[in-house]
Amino acid sequence: MSTALRSLCLIESLPPLRGRATAEAPLAPFTWFRAGGPAEVLVRPADVDDLAAFLAALPPEVPLTVVGAASNLIIRDGGVPGVVIRLAGRGFGAVSLEPEGLVAGAAALDATVAEAAAHAGLAGLEFLSGVPGTIGGAVAMNAGAYGGDISQVLQWAEIVSRSGEVRRLSAAALALAYRQSALPPGAVVVRARFLAHPGDRSAIAARMAEIRTSREATQPVRARTGGSTFRNPPGMKAWELIEAAGCRGLARGAAVVSEKHCNFLINTGSACAADLEGLGEEVRARVLAATGVSLEWEIRRLGCPTLEAGR
Repeated sequence: MSTALRSLCLIESLPPLRGRATAEAPLAPFTWFRAGGPAEVLVRPADVDDLAAFLAALPPEVPLTVVGAASNLIIRDGGVPGVVIRLAGRGFGAVSLEPEGLVAGAAALDATVAEAAAHAGLAGLEFLSGVPGTIGGAVAMNAGAYGGDISQVLQWAEIVSRSGEVRRLSAAALALAYRQSALPPGAVVVRARFLAHPGDRSAIAARMAEIRTSREATQPVRARTGGSTFRNPPGMKAWELIEAAGCRGLARGAAVVSEKHCNFLINTGSACAADLEGLGEEVRARVLAATGVSLEWEIRRLGCPTLEAGR
């Protein structure tokens, strides 16, 4: 059976949906690397109720993957089997101000949340202006930058479980740690509440401007990149280890280790996902040989190397 026919068979077997479901949907346009294969079926629910009803009726044997802004993600060239959930639009992107904080939908951009807080004169969320991606992904991986992270400001997160149950989890229940959380398997973050406090608007604006200036000066923000490639080992900086191993500017095809910040990989135009992941693995091998440190990926890598591998 061809991959296209299998995708059509899967989409016809899925539960009813008020949103959209697309067979063999390209995912590369959504990723910051602009590389990778398709989703067997891409599902974009209309709202939380639509998502919950869909997951409640989705057979448990159907593989399920959730993606957000795909800013810190490699989609492998064979694509992603099963159902890929992508939250977007008004049903998941609202930001509402509340006393001593705000509530943001999972599809809201981190920078948009920082700007909303700043406009309201709320301090404590400025670091989000330096975090690429969406709130859902930020909660799932306890994203952070410039001295702040989600664990410092999250009060609770609402999720839809793989069984379709809508639950509210406290920050403590999520056990947030460095670039990770105890999010239940298959769960989808749909919104979150963040604590903030009244602050001086000019000071908040100045801090956000400082973060933007620092990002522009030190990171390849205008390139096709996926953010920080590897986690910082305890007490170390990944970029310093990569530099010490002589990997700055290292290339594999059109995939290149950034000259500006060597913990960033760049697609200079025609790199496939295999080029990017292969380059990352070469960096890991060189760092291990030079320093004895085994770097861990921070970028998520999803899907199959080839269509035949997963379909």
